[in-house]
Amino acid sequence: MDAWIYLTLAAGLALTLRFMLQKVLAGGRLSAAGATFARFVYSAPLVALVAFTYSQATAQVRPGLSVEFWAYAMVGGVSQILATILVVLLFSHRNFAVGITFKKTEVLLSVIVSALVLGEGVSAPGLVAILMGLVGVILLSDPPGGGPGTWLRRIANRPAGLGLASGLFFAISGVGYRGASLSLSSGDAFQRAIVTLAFVTAFQTIVLGTWLLLRRPGEIGRVFRSWRVSSLVGLTSMAGSTCLFTAFTLQKVGYVNAVGQVELIFSLLASALVFRETISRRELLGVGILGLSIVMLVLVT
Repeated sequence: MDAWIYLTLAAGLALTLRFMLQKVLAGGRLSAAGATFARFVYSAPLVALVAFTYSQATAQVRPGLSVEFWAYAMVGGVSQILATILVVLLFSHRNFAVGITFKKTEVLLSVIVSALVLGEGVSAPGLVAILMGLVGVILLSDPPGGGPGTWLRRIANRPAGLGLASGLFFAISGVGYRGASLSLSSGDAFQRAIVTLAFVTAFQTIVLGTWLLLRRPGEIGRVFRSWRVSSLVGLTSMAGSTCLFTAFTLQKVGYVNAVGQVELIFSLLASALVFRETISRRELLGVGILGLSIVMLVLVT
């Protein structure tokens, strides 16, 4: 298999661990924004260190940062902040595995965003796969314990809105990161990926940290007081993001996100074995249909 596939599989495992830790933090210790800030503030210094060390070890000159790079990276960074907050909020409405499944609508949405921003077209079979994924999302968005209901009720509820919005913002962030990495004028794939990640995590730390200082006084202090878990969030975030950014540099966002659906398997295991949560037959059906649509998308693109 190509290197980007191995990197994406590793990213899926690391990011599942990160979301598990964020779920623990958001379960009473921190707000959704605080749990999101934890991933940035602890990973930013580590990423910067890796970027500097790699540049020195390989004698590569740091690529120049163009206006195009800044635009792509900043849009991607803000979108990821919003997407992560939405996912953490989603955990309070649905169980862990289904929350991650909603987040993975980014796979379908990234195809659309890529077509609009990077000019990546979608074939007719690809459109069929996207529509099949929509069916899976509708099944997943049925309110818990609600019994039979209208299609509008299944779509128009808070969990569905949070999940779909997070998927859209994650799709935008992935396309932004690929655009930023490809805009760099020099460096190998890992060099461009780690430089992009270093800038993005530093930018996200400043933006979200400033917001917390102004809107949630004391939250940053709680992030540092919960350092035992928060630092692990940062570590797993750095590992997953490094693999993911490198994969984005090597391959199109749609392909990377499609292979990233392995995260669904990891999250199902975490949901059952770690959080002792149950998954309904309807939710399993939704996961299955959504997963099948992703497989189709891989085969036809």
